[in-house]
Amino acid sequence: MKLQTKIFIDGGSVSETEEANSTFLSHFGYPLDGQTTNPSLIAKNLKATLSPGEKLTHERALEEYKNIVTKISALLPHGSISIQVFANEQTPADEILKQARERATWIPNGSIKIPCTKEGLKAAQHACQEMPINITLVFSQSQAAAVYEATKGAKYPVFISPFVGRLDDIGQAGMDVVANMLEMYKSGDGHVEVLTASVRNVQHILYALSLRSPILTLPFSTFSLWRNDGFPTPSENLTHDRGTLSEIPYSPDIVLGEPWENYDISHPLTKKGLEAFWSDWESLFS
Repeated sequence: MKLQTKIFIDGGSVSETEEANSTFLSHFGYPLDGQTTNPSLIAKNLKATLSPGEKLTHERALEEYKNIVTKISALLPHGSISIQVFANEQTPADEILKQARERATWIPNGSIKIPCTKEGLKAAQHACQEMPINITLVFSQSQAAAVYEATKGAKYPVFISPFVGRLDDIGQAGMDVVANMLEMYKSGDGHVEVLTASVRNVQHILYALSLRSPILTLPFSTFSLWRNDGFPTPSENLTHDRGTLSEIPYSPDIVLGEPWENYDISHPLTKKGLEAFWSDWESLFS
């Protein structure tokens, strides 16, 4: 059975990718469609390889990141492999673009993850003309509108990654943001694909599949929950059960067609996520 949604694995462990791909292939008859990585996942993987007291240099850590995604690329040669630039809110667009161009040379099937910041979207305007990109740490419909407009006319695929689990963590129904993005994008040209990320449970998976999110990326732990349940797919009458989470309503006043700078791209979870990625990566060298 071929799912309409592409399934990625999210992580920094080659062995987990190999196991997930083998299991998925055995059940569905085709391999995973790709993988997403980020600095926190790569840092966790690298720390596990260090001897007591051993310190990494930035150069060696970057080389190890390249080595990991090269191995993942070999496992999923026809998939898309997201590689993240290392940036915080202060990182200028020219530095982000420099990193993106360098990482784009690592593997033939890479997609470069760029944060949803003002400088990140400045860089994305140019990067989308040169390579596939994935705008990450997205939490709002307004951010999604800005990503759409900043990458209009892209020559390469553009993904946008709403982090649904992190919205759940603050009491908001993260899957509502996915539904809102998909609804707003119906009036667009289709050049941005929604990649549902930070997926925590099987209900997230089922609802993303029922919404026909173009892409769904699963941490190995969440993939394992889905596998252990026998890889269920949604029924036709599936409804979104928010439980105690508050609704994130669709905003009809946020429409496509404005200059991207006109949209509000600030979000506390974007800031928090950037700080965590940066801290996890820099912790390798302290």
